[in-house]
Formats: sequence, C-alpha cells, structure tokens
Amino acid sequence: MPRQARLDAPGTLHHIIVRGIEQRWIVDDRKDRDNFVSRLGQIASETETVIYAWALMTNHAHILLRSGPYGLSKCMQRFLIGYAITYNRRHHRYGHLFQNRYKSIVCDEDSYFRELVRYIHLNPLRAKLVKSLSELDRYRWCGHAVLMGRVKHDWQDRDYVLSWFREKEGPARRAYRQYVKSGVTEGRRSDLVGGGLIRSVGGWSEVLSLRRAKERVFTDERILGSGDFVETILRDADERLKHQFGRNKDRKDIATFINQICDQEEISAKELRMGSRRGHICQVRSQIAYQLVEDYGLPLAEVARHLGVSTSAISKAITKKMRE
Repeated sequence: MPRQARLDAPGTLHHIIVRGIEQRWIVDDRKDRDNFVSRLGQIASETETVIYAWALMTNHAHILLRSGPYGLSKCMQRFLIGYAITYNRRHHRYGHLFQNRYKSIVCDEDSYFRELVRYIHLNPLRAKLVKSLSELDRYRWCGHAVLMGRVKHDWQDRDYVLSWFREKEGPARRAYRQYVKSGVTEGRRSDLVGGGLIRSVGGWSEVLSLRRAKERVFTDERILGSGDFVETILRDADERLKHQFGRNKDRKDIATFINQICDQEEISAKELRMGSRRGHICQVRSQIAYQLVEDYGLPLAEVARHLGVSTSAISKAITKKMRE
C-alpha cells in the first residue's frame, strides 16, 4: 500500500512520534541526550518551527510543534538525519537509527492542545523514568521542566502554552501543574494515539456506539480531530496538491514539475528519463524522487515511470538522499 503524503502546510500543529528501529535505544547516555535536545532546538530555531511540548525517552521521542514556513519535512529531515549521523559516528555503528518514517499527526488545536501537552509531558512518569511528579518537575529531558521554570530552553514556546491556563505566569504555572497532576492516573490515551477513527470520535467506547448506530464518521490516520476537522484538513491538502500539480486528477502535469526542476538545474529532462547515471543527473533524480514520494505521497512505481528507471532504483535513490 503506498504511503500517504504528509499533511505539511506551514503553521500546522503536529504531534510527532520518533521511534528507534526495532525498538532500540536512540540515546545511550547524557551526551546523546544533550545532542538530541540541542539539535532539536537549533533546527527548530533555524526553520522557524515552534516547539510546545516534548519528551525524550530511551527508544522514542514525542514532540508537539507548529511547522514553520519551510514545512515539516525539511525540518525533520535535517534534525533526524543529522542526529543519526552523529550518534552512529560516536557509537561506531552503521545503518538506520530510526524506525521508518517518523509519525506525524495533524491536531485540532482548539480541542486537543492542552491534552496533548499533558499527555506528552507525562511520558517519563508513565515509563517510570521518574518516580513522581515532583521529580518530573526537574527532569531535564522533557518540556515539562521548562514550563515549570526549572530548565530554560529559549526555543520552547513556554509563554504560549502557559497562556492556555491563566494570563499571569505564576497562576498559569500552578494551574498547568494541577492539570498535569489530574492526568497522572489516566495512563495511555488511545483517543490521542490510536487509529484514525478512535482519534476522531474519542476512544473505543464511542467507536462501538457509532457501530451500533451504524453511523459513519470521516477519519484519517494522519489527523487527530473531529470528522469535520478531518474533512477540512484533507480538503485544504487536496487544494495545495492541485496547486502543486495542477487540476488534472491523473497528475499528468508531474511531467511539467519534473521539467521545471530540470530547467532549474540546467540538465536535460530527456537524459534524466533515459536513466543517465551522470553524477549531477543522479543527484537531481534523487531529489525529484524524494519530493514526489516523501512530500507528496506518490507510489514508488508511479515515480519510477515518470523518471524512466526501475522501482528499486527509486527506492535506492531515496535511501541515498536521506543519508546525505
């Protein structure tokens, strides 16, 4: 089944989940953690990505962010590839560090912002990396300590998060902590991280009620929000895709897109489609393939047809591009 395109409009609220390959650790010690967090802050600042909440675990990480003008993909590509390279070099290892693509869920801010901040920041306590909420207040590998004023990271938008609770900082911080405390016993929230239908209607009990009533709700695995919110996001995404590739539903103008890139790079589109292995042409082909697959969700086979090479060649080109 082909991968779906990223819902990547600038300014969109995303819940990002990054997992280690085969559930392996992505941080081994404090130096790795420092590298992960400082790199996250640096890339976020450079790409104008706003970070609201985050939690670095041992084999995965959660981040609640608003994508900047460059979009989500460019930010996450720079962050994850850069970190993986330094981690592999430091630990004398090779190969992938992260499991497949990172998971990104577009979130309905009005309905879920506070809940997501709390859910993400309680991860270390649920996983028993800390023993109590008081210890979480000081835990430096989670954005909760930043909101509590115990750790400082200028790249985390502390003021915006606290503004959801009170106007002034002191009362806002106390109200936020009380809200987090009230969620300690909730455990894993399937309505926040489950499948698209579970997210859209608020948990399995609501799903079962809908099934009994034989009602349908518009859902999507990439979105956390009501059916109406899902429909709006997908409609907007479809309009952006049409703007990128024209209004032809068969995407015949992908050829135009490829030709434009070739013109910009001053190479022959004909030579590109004939499978030329000249260095610069291979680089351009990899870049086009990466954009069509990663950013727009086109199947490998379809991209291969447009670029005149095999599906396996496209797969190798994308893998190579991700390692650059």
